[in-house]
Amino acid sequence: MKKLYIYLLAGALVSIFALGWVIDTYNQQTAPIENSFEWQSKLMSGLAIQVAEKKPDARLAATTVIAEQFGLHITYKDGDTLAMPTELKQQMLLPEGLVIENENVYLLKTTPDMAPDYIELEWRPEVEQADYDVLLTLFFYGGICAILWFILSPLVKRLIVLNTAAKHFASGNLSARITPNHFTYIRDLENTFNRMASQIEKLMAENKLMASSLSHDIRTPVACLRFGLDAALDEDDISAIHDYLERMEKDLDQMEDMLSSYLSFATLEQKSHLLKHESTSLSRYGNDLMEQMQPKLQKNQLSGRVEVPETLSITGDLHWLARAISNLISNACDFATSTVLLSAYRSEHWLTITVEDDGPGIARQNWDKVFSPFFQEQTHRNRAGKSYGLGLAIVAKVMDWHHGKATVSQSERLGGAKFVLSLPCKEK
Repeated sequence: MKKLYIYLLAGALVSIFALGWVIDTYNQQTAPIENSFEWQSKLMSGLAIQVAEKKPDARLAATTVIAEQFGLHITYKDGDTLAMPTELKQQMLLPEGLVIENENVYLLKTTPDMAPDYIELEWRPEVEQADYDVLLTLFFYGGICAILWFILSPLVKRLIVLNTAAKHFASGNLSARITPNHFTYIRDLENTFNRMASQIEKLMAENKLMASSLSHDIRTPVACLRFGLDAALDEDDISAIHDYLERMEKDLDQMEDMLSSYLSFATLEQKSHLLKHESTSLSRYGNDLMEQMQPKLQKNQLSGRVEVPETLSITGDLHWLARAISNLISNACDFATSTVLLSAYRSEHWLTITVEDDGPGIARQNWDKVFSPFFQEQTHRNRAGKSYGLGLAIVAKVMDWHHGKATVSQSERLGGAKFVLSLPCKEK
């Protein structure tokens, strides 16, 4: 939004100064020259010569006759009664005479023979400047409006686009987005809307998927409970009834674990704003995580290796990053044959953490699906223990919180699955 404020302020200042400069330039070009009473000056010069040729006592009468003949307000004045500095009186001897402007205009003219007396021409100029000033004022304000419209029209267009996208999104079209445009003042607002829409669409998709998955997965333990309950009711042998009850208890435990996992994943997004970013040594951090997985590694008779340079550090919410990496290590333990490898390296803009195993790997066609909630590969990756396809979905969500990404491929070193976590990092 800072860009919008700058454009508005710059547009207002530029419009005011630019239009002011244009109007001043035009006024200077169209302004009258200093002697704007050329014909009056010539007329008075000739009349002054004629009056000066008369005898002093006849000059007043001659001036009156001339005034009547020309229909002008010309009078003969006594110079001794004129209260004016000598410098100004001297200007009456110049060819253009002395001009005095008040409500009326007075042109005073004399000759050396007639001085200090003089003749005076009085007239009221035609008022044309008022209309001219009105036009300039209208041009000034109209120009400001035009420049501001030129500056603000892209903003209005982008706001209309934003409003249209918001209406489509509100009507149920969750794929509605704002197409990026280089010439926009509200790029941050548009990007925020797109991120919000993407987040809402993702949450809605996850909720629908969770609802459908839960309704599907819970049918099996419910059916088992129903079968066990009916069988127990029909059974007379106490020991057989206890067997059915024990099976029903296991089904209830499975349902409890399932609901707990689903509810935990459903409330996961609420914790995204509680991230606490810290930095630590990645080598020590990775070794601690691998040490925590030792019981599972030993149970599956696996070797866990950590190959992380001592100089690398990791920055982020260390709790959630640990959960993401632990999920990958635990996932690798389920399918590795002998080795699980945790390694890391840093490029110019990214910190890359990899977890590899020497198991059967993941089918290439499922590489884009494994991070989806509730997805479980049904071929050779038979998971040990209880799993509902949420571990890798949590990994992807944690990386999304950190503006990173999670990918999977085949390990070149071990031949099994290779999970890659990429975290953005600042340049050194």
